[in-house]
Amino acid sequence: MRISELSAESGVPVATIKYYLREKLLPEGERSSPTQASYGVAHVQRLGVIRALVDAGVGIAGVRKVVGVLEEPPENPYDLLGAANAAVTPEIVGDPDLTEATALLERMGGSPETCFPDQLAAVAHALSTLERAGFTVPEPVMASYLEHLSAIAEAELAATPDTSIEDAVRYVVLGTALVEPLILALRRVAEQVAASRRFGTG
Repeated sequence: MRISELSAESGVPVATIKYYLREKLLPEGERSSPTQASYGVAHVQRLGVIRALVDAGVGIAGVRKVVGVLEEPPENPYDLLGAANAAVTPEIVGDPDLTEATALLERMGGSPETCFPDQLAAVAHALSTLERAGFTVPEPVMASYLEHLSAIAEAELAATPDTSIEDAVRYVVLGTALVEPLILALRRVAEQVAASRRFGTG
């Protein structure tokens, strides 16, 4: 298909597709002449990934990291998960204290050797933000977070497709970028349900 047809098929404007091509986020089409190229299903799929990430608030730098994982995926599933998550994890500036984050990691059955440093740093940064605000997560609540997030992680990994590396990367990356807002929204809904049971609806 031509670029105009690719635009119609994907719903992405031609100008945006050309931008993604210039930025090497989208592979070049097959050249039929110096000014013409044809595109296929793989281009439609890649545009779907790019647009989903952009719509979820992932910047171009993050999208470029995701594309890098898609282009050269690690062979080891553990490294694949780490690379996919790292692509959509905000970079933490500075050298956060990892003590409390490491303690939480160990409570989940992990260790610093089994967790990518950027993920542990993100936990430390979040804990630091809570501390600066003077807010402490009560121990029973933290215990519930650790228990249920561990269960969620097990369920998500069990559902990771094994049909292809690209399918696995797409699942992990989009599952991180797009599902986290859903989890937060469902958490708020669950709190309203719990509050209605405890206190009534007014």
